[in-house]
Amino acid sequence: MGYWDADYAIKNTDVLAMFRMTPQKGVDPVECAAAIAGESSTATWTVVWTDLLTACDLYRAKAYRVDPVPGAQDQYFAYIAYELDLFEEGSLSNLTASIIGNVFGFKAVNALRLEDMRMPVAYLKTY
Repeated sequence: MGYWDADYAIKNTDVLAMFRMTPQKGVDPVECAAAIAGESSTATWTVVWTDLLTACDLYRAKAYRVDPVPGAQDQYFAYIAYELDLFEEGSLSNLTASIIGNVFGFKAVNALRLEDMRMPVAYLKTY
């Protein structure tokens, strides 16, 4: 299972992010969205033997939708869902560092901006 799932059913406990992205020339927008989902979730985790004890697929972010930006050439909105368990309770710095920490220098994208986020009530109650 990868980081793209067009049939993903959003859960009310998911953290949702919408990025505005301009993929590098020759990079498919769906591939770019999946790469952003991976880079901002589990794709950069170091592989260790305990991975066999963890359901890593559960923690993968899911890029589930890509729409062209109206009136903008080669720009797209990428919609990504994150499992709430990826984040430390009551820590906005952990959540934002995880989602936007190092994806902005990612080679698959020419330009990237976080446009919107939805935090679930279950997460907000941890503050």
